[in-house]
Amino acid sequence: MEHPRASPPPHYCLSSNGGWILAVPGGGWSALVVSGENGRVTEPATTDLDPQIAALLKRNEAGLVPAIIQQQTTGEVLMLGWMDDHALHRTLTEGRTTFWSRSRQTYWVKGEQSGNAQWVRQVRLDCDGDTLLVTVDAEGPACHTGDRTCFDARPLTVTSPATNSPATIRSGTNRSTGEDADLRRPADSEHGVR
Repeated sequence: MEHPRASPPPHYCLSSNGGWILAVPGGGWSALVVSGENGRVTEPATTDLDPQIAALLKRNEAGLVPAIIQQQTTGEVLMLGWMDDHALHRTLTEGRTTFWSRSRQTYWVKGEQSGNAQWVRQVRLDCDGDTLLVTVDAEGPACHTGDRTCFDARPLTVTSPATNSPATIRSGTNRSTGEDADLRRPADSEHGVR
């Protein structure tokens, strides 16, 4: 499958207030406030997120919404990241997943450093407006450990209260018959997404 060429890295320019402005090649100037002290993006000065979309979002106390990242072709859940309005805007308009790192307090684009890009195919908002589902074509592993997904390393055993026997959800075992089952929903006929 062909993917758009990776864009050149962004450029930072010193602003008059001692911070930095981010220039995204092909994307114009982005109004970000970047700390001159540590070089991290601290907050967007403005957001270009469509106001109708912004009005639908229910953010946590930090202004973030969890984004579940799912492989388009298999329905496999790859990872979970956090987005604010600016990260969602970039994800929607640049076609690559952009997140807010809660630990580093900065924006990051998946694959910008590792080369394991995620090309956005669709973004959906759940019924409550508090979670995003981002369908992607992933290049390489999603997890920083090198695993295909962030959920590969530690499957947990679930004990079904009805039968009091282990049911391994990860393997797709039907609890009532014990047979392998496809737990994904049927393909969405309009979008072809599982």
